[in-house]
Amino acid sequence: MLNNNIETFIGCDAPYGEASIVLFGAPFDSTTSYRPGTRFGSKAIRSESFGLETYSPYQNADLTDAHIFDSGDLELCFGDPAMALGQIQERSQIILADGKLPVMLGGEHLVTLGAVRAAVELYPDLHILHFDAHADLRDDYLGATLSHACVIRRCWDLVGDGRIFQFGIRSGDRSEFLWGAQGHVQTQKFSFDGLPQLLERLKGKPVYFTLDLDILDPSVFPGTGTPEAGGVTFGQLLDAVLMVCQRAHVVGCDVNELSPVYDPSGISTATACKIVREMLLALS
Repeated sequence: MLNNNIETFIGCDAPYGEASIVLFGAPFDSTTSYRPGTRFGSKAIRSESFGLETYSPYQNADLTDAHIFDSGDLELCFGDPAMALGQIQERSQIILADGKLPVMLGGEHLVTLGAVRAAVELYPDLHILHFDAHADLRDDYLGATLSHACVIRRCWDLVGDGRIFQFGIRSGDRSEFLWGAQGHVQTQKFSFDGLPQLLERLKGKPVYFTLDLDILDPSVFPGTGTPEAGGVTFGQLLDAVLMVCQRAHVVGCDVNELSPVYDPSGISTATACKIVREMLLALS
């Protein structure tokens, strides 16, 4: 049983026992390779969510009708990625063991590994849907195997070939693309082409959904640590997120890589908040 959190994402204040979805933050960015600051992402999303309405005109649904518990941010060890991942895994295990859906707010993308470790324990046939600008398939980055540049490769260590599906990828080392193309992962560069067909194939299978917000074009979403020109629009991302959350058997998910300090206008945080709201409603 988790305790109530004082500041919650808007509309996510159901009692833990009644909740079907549990939100938690993983404010960690110790392996960020370019611009740090994603440790402030989860707090910013939570506090700025009150600039939104609980009602979604996209789905004709309201968070006040959903049963979502926000357990707040974990207090993570910044200097030890392995320890931080263990803390994330433990929180995810608690939520899953209680028959609830964990939704994590990052933080850098490495935090996904902790949640996936928990999910694959319960669902050995887990599949992973990955929206991102970056392939994140390096075996190591500057000698470190636990890095946000390696997170999907470490997830592959857990699930193996044919279980990871990437969309929107437009950046990576040549070796990452060559390794992935050897049958290890399926990568759709630049777009969401083929997503409806994939979701039909995955029907009924457990899916972990990880969303790196830098899939968005930096003209839409400048508040991120590693911006990459050429990304998707908000409308394209929203359509794809709703498609995944409504059609797939999602057993865990996360939204990561908001770094609010790089967008003083607040537009990036507002965009992240709206994506989280729509994701939560589609999963409810």
